[in-house]
Amino acid sequence: MTVNHPEERKSPTRKHTALPKAQILIEALPWLTRHHGKTVVIKFGGNAMIDEDLKAAFAQDVVFLRHAGLKPVVVHGGGPQISAALDKHGIVSEFKAGLRVTTEDAMDVVRMVLAGQVQRELVGLLNQHGPLAVGLTGEDAHTLTATKHQPEIDGELVDIGRVGEITEIDTGAIEALLADGRIPVVSSIARSQDDHHVYNVNADTAAAALAAALGAETLMVLTDVEGLYEDWPNSDEVISRLTASELEKLLPDLSSGMVPKMEGCLHAVRGGVTTARVIDGRVQHSILLEIFTDEGIGTMVVPDEQGES
Repeated sequence: MTVNHPEERKSPTRKHTALPKAQILIEALPWLTRHHGKTVVIKFGGNAMIDEDLKAAFAQDVVFLRHAGLKPVVVHGGGPQISAALDKHGIVSEFKAGLRVTTEDAMDVVRMVLAGQVQRELVGLLNQHGPLAVGLTGEDAHTLTATKHQPEIDGELVDIGRVGEITEIDTGAIEALLADGRIPVVSSIARSQDDHHVYNVNADTAAAALAAALGAETLMVLTDVEGLYEDWPNSDEVISRLTASELEKLLPDLSSGMVPKMEGCLHAVRGGVTTARVIDGRVQHSILLEIFTDEGIGTMVVPDEQGES
């Protein structure tokens, strides 16, 4: 009677159950190689900010990027939380040209919510995975300097209060954190050199400006839509890729909410960022899907010279 050696009795099936996982990792290898050591700026907003599962998935994605050798920088706004806090304080939320009208009273609430609530929660979620995230606002170390922004509506400049336009960026504090292996989490408020007031800066605009100043490889903007639609509302076909010039032609016809996002993408790629992407933040792990797979899930904007590649 032949007795099999214990090693020979092991089922070959058991050895192979992990193969699909290995295959997924191998498929990610070209992307890991391409992005290693590169800075990626991620604008966190929309539903991803208020849904608990999406928030947790976002934190996992950002930490994964960091451990995969990338240098993520998170820039956040806080639209839903700001609106809720303003309601509580009896301050009406009003928007013009896609931007929040920010009175002096409203600015106090905006600052409190962004730096004291949204940023703290996000830093906490990231730091569940290790001592990685450090929160700062645009005010810290003069990271963002702004001047009063007055949008043009129907040919006239409109006063929308304490809304800032970025005039200067000092990336020193962020670069020091990245060099130390940290994940900077930046609240989109800035101080003005002119009047020393604090201004509310659109987070899409702030993320784009920071991406350009940092020489980032990628800007990623999380939204509540699948991407930029070809012919909304007549079609829900998403444009998967377009050049800076193509985007510029589309800008006048976009919905007001998408304008700051797409203008940000345009500014980023014109400022040296390799790609700018608008992705659906309602999809769990959308960041990983966009960066590490061939099948992008949003709209990618590239500089004009890359259009044919």
